[in-house]
Amino acid sequence: MCSNYSCETASQTLAWINAIIDFIKPFSFLTNARVVNFFKDRLWEAIDEEWMDCLREEAVENLLQIPRGAVQDHWPASLKEFIVTLRSLALPRQQADLQAVLPGMCMTSLNSVLSTGMNSKKKHEVEVLSAVVSSVANSIGAHAIIDVGAGQGYLAQVLSFHYQHSVIAIDACSHHGRVTNARAEQIKKHYAAQMRKSVAGNRSLNVPKTVTCNVMSIDMLKALADTSLHKDNASLLQSSCNADCETSLVLAGLHACGDLSVTMLKTFMECEEVKAVVSVGCCYNLLSEEGFNHVGSQCGFPMSCGVKAAGLSLGKSSRDLACQSAERWSCLENDAGLHNFELHTFRAAFQMVLSLYYPEVVITSPSIGRQGKALRRQQRRGIPDSANPKESTCSTLPQLACNMKESGSHLRTTKIKEDDSFEMEFETTAIGNGHSSSKATQCEGTPHISKYPLFKKYCLSGLCRLGLEPPKDTDLHGIWKKVQPFAELIGPYWTLRAAFGPLLETLLLLDRLLFLQEQGSSIEVVMLPIFDPALSPRNVGIIAKKLTQI
Repeated sequence: MCSNYSCETASQTLAWINAIIDFIKPFSFLTNARVVNFFKDRLWEAIDEEWMDCLREEAVENLLQIPRGAVQDHWPASLKEFIVTLRSLALPRQQADLQAVLPGMCMTSLNSVLSTGMNSKKKHEVEVLSAVVSSVANSIGAHAIIDVGAGQGYLAQVLSFHYQHSVIAIDACSHHGRVTNARAEQIKKHYAAQMRKSVAGNRSLNVPKTVTCNVMSIDMLKALADTSLHKDNASLLQSSCNADCETSLVLAGLHACGDLSVTMLKTFMECEEVKAVVSVGCCYNLLSEEGFNHVGSQCGFPMSCGVKAAGLSLGKSSRDLACQSAERWSCLENDAGLHNFELHTFRAAFQMVLSLYYPEVVITSPSIGRQGKALRRQQRRGIPDSANPKESTCSTLPQLACNMKESGSHLRTTKIKEDDSFEMEFETTAIGNGHSSSKATQCEGTPHISKYPLFKKYCLSGLCRLGLEPPKDTDLHGIWKKVQPFAELIGPYWTLRAAFGPLLETLLLLDRLLFLQEQGSSIEVVMLPIFDPALSPRNVGIIAKKLTQI
C-alpha cells in the first residue's frame, strides 16, 4: 500500500502505527488545537517562526496543496522534510484495483430507477460498495446481508433488487425506514413490470426488510442479526440450509458513523452467524475514546491491544481533524480557498468577541451551525438585506462577500467544516478582479477596510444564532483592528494542521485493522481504498472473512 510501510500482517501494521505515533506526539500542540482560539491564544506562535514567515507569503494555490504533501523548492528544508514525512506515513488514497482483490467481482452502472434521488457521490459509493458486498456474500454463500446504518436504503435496495440478495436494513431513524419502504415499493413495481415481459416472470423479488432501532451495543446488533433473520427469512433459510448448515450473515456499512463501525467489527468477531464484514467508516469525531468520553468497558478508540499498549490519547480535536479531506482541499479553486480562510478568520475573531463579552458562553463550546441555505434562497430571489441588522442577521449566514453581487461573478457552492463542529454552506465568488495575490488571506483590489463590515455582519448573525443580544458597549471594530494584522497567518496555520488529517485517519483505520489481525489466522482481512477519493473522501474499506469456526 505504501512504499515505506505495509499492513499485510499484524507486526507490519503495528510497526506502521508506532511510526505514526512517534511522529505526531511532538505536534500534539497542533493536532489538539482548536482553531477558533487562533487569535485568543495566539496559536501561530507555537509554529516554527521560519515556517510561518515563509508560508505567510505563499500563493494560496500552494497552501491548498500542503495537505496532499506538496512542497515548494524555496521552502526551508525542515518544512519540506516535515510535510514529506507526514505524507509518507499516511495511507495512500488512490482507488484500488478491486478486481485484483475480489476476483470475479462484477460492477455495473446503476439504472435510473435504482439511482433515483442519489447525487453523483452517493451513486458512485453505492455502485462500488454493492458490488464489493455482493462479491463477498457470494464467496461465503451468505444467506442474508445486514445493512447497518442503512439511511434511506440505497445500498440495501441495490443489493436486493439488482444483486438479488436477502437484505435487512437497520437504521435508528424511523423516517429513514419509511422512506426505504416507500422507495422499495416503487422500485419493486418497475422490476415486476420488467419481469412480466421476460421469461423470468416467475422469479420472486427480494425486497429489503427494514428494522428501526438504535444499535447501541454489540449485544443488540447480535440480537438483531439473530431474530430479524430467523423471523423474516425463516422460509428462505429452511429451503436453502440442510441440517448441518449454519446461518451465514454479512454485515455491511456505508459510512456507519462513529462507534457504529467499531460495533460492526466487534460483532463480526463475537457473533457466530456473522461470517464476513465490509465496513467503510465515517465521523471519527463521534467516536468514544478511552479516557475521554466512553461509558463502560467498550470504546471506539483504541480497539487493538497494540494501540492500547502505546498509551496514546487523541482527544476530540484530533478526531475532528481526522475527518479533513486532503483531496477536497486540493480541489478548491483559489477564490474558494481564500474565502475558506476568510471564514476561519471571522470565526476565530468572533471567538474573541465571545471571550470578552460572553465568557460564560465560551465554556459551553458553542456551535453556530449552518447558515448558508437561507442566504442562497435570498440571493436567488433577489431579496436585499434588511437595513435593520436584527431583522436580517438571524436568517442569513455571516455574509462573507457582501460585494458579491457587485462583482457579477458566477456563484458556486462550497461546503467546509470548522474546528468545533461549526459547519456552514455558503456561496463563493471572486472579489474585485478575481485574481488572488501571494498573500494567503487577501484578494487583489480588496482593501482591508472592506472586511470589517463582513465581520460585523458575521458577529451579529452569530450572536443571534446563540440567542444573545449585542451589548451596547461592544467594540467590534476594535477587536477586528486588533486581529487583522495576523489574519494572513490563518491560511498557513490551517493547512499545516489539515495536513495531519489523513495521517490521523490512517491511525484510526490501522487500529481497526490491527484489532482484526490480532485475532489470528482464522480471519482474512484487507484494508484498501475502494472509492474515488475526489468523490468520496472517506474511501477506505475494511473487508474481513472468517476462514474457520471461531
